[in-house]
Amino acid sequence: MPSLSELARFGQSVWFDFIRRSLITSGELADLVARGVQGVTSNPAIFEKAIAGTADYDPEIRTLAAAGQSAREIYEALAIKDIRLAADVLDNVYRSTNGRDGYVSLEVDPLLARDSVRTVAEATRLFEAVDRPNVMIKIPGTAEGLSAVSAALAAGVNVNVTLIFSIPNYRAVADAHMAGLETLAAAGPTARGGHPVERVASVASFFVSRLDTALEKELAARGAPDLQGKIAVANCKLAYAEFKRITAATRWQALAARGAQVQRVLWASTSTKNPAYPDTLYVDGLIGPETVNTVPPETLRAFMDHGRAAPTLTQGLDTAERQVERLAALGIDLNAVTRRLQEEGVAAFVTPFQALMGSIESKRQRLTA
Repeated sequence: MPSLSELARFGQSVWFDFIRRSLITSGELADLVARGVQGVTSNPAIFEKAIAGTADYDPEIRTLAAAGQSAREIYEALAIKDIRLAADVLDNVYRSTNGRDGYVSLEVDPLLARDSVRTVAEATRLFEAVDRPNVMIKIPGTAEGLSAVSAALAAGVNVNVTLIFSIPNYRAVADAHMAGLETLAAAGPTARGGHPVERVASVASFFVSRLDTALEKELAARGAPDLQGKIAVANCKLAYAEFKRITAATRWQALAARGAQVQRVLWASTSTKNPAYPDTLYVDGLIGPETVNTVPPETLRAFMDHGRAAPTLTQGLDTAERQVERLAALGIDLNAVTRRLQEEGVAAFVTPFQALMGSIESKRQRLTA
């Protein structure tokens, strides 16, 4: 039975892709931290399940509604409280790792994904509202999001760049990260509680399983079933090789000399969607230094039961290159697929967010009737 300390031995941190008030108040999160979990991520879909799908928050919704707060204001109050509580549980991790781990991620309003100016303002406002040094604000890695990433980092805000599917997009994210740190190093933080360049943190969230899901039917139709369930891990291995090149280059080394933290690659969407694949496929195959894997509850349980800890991320790079090259020979445009996945990912966060607002409004009216 593998432990999370084995992943830590290979340089990988495990963050928990789930949040709910009862997870924190029951002591379950503290227990997970004691067992090696070093961070927490959230997204609109997770909050929608937690707030709309349970009665846990109803007493607080009733109180906030009675005070005249809108559905949006109620959501923000509930989410910020959860993030603060989780950040406090992880504070010792944050301090003991010198700001490397111990973060809790909170997403900006997904409706702002195509508005860079408002995204920066929202990211800064949420960072200041949570008022915890170990909160990390999630900004999508869309074309519009990249300038927001740079501006937020320049203000001293920790940033989790999300919805990355392709290597070209990852390169752009890394450029945005370094541009933000260069400005921060020159001018210092402007956000209230913002971090200096040697303390601000960022991760680049590279989404995994959705790529295999998107390619399954096309690969079968083109007579290449042997590539099913292989491309997502191969794509990640090539992205990690790019990470190594970027961090070895002069531009990054100049920032590192000033104490800047590396922007680790974070593997996201690591639960398997196809039951024919091993349930720990996207954990076992992506273990390597300077990385994070954010895992949902069922995947974490599976890994701790029967996962395999080994330094797999740098193994089989030649095979990964050949597998990705075969896609072009089969007539599959990987860049087009990943662009579509990013667009769908933005929409996939908007839908539960809007559903959550509607659910809170219904509860607000019912609980104050």
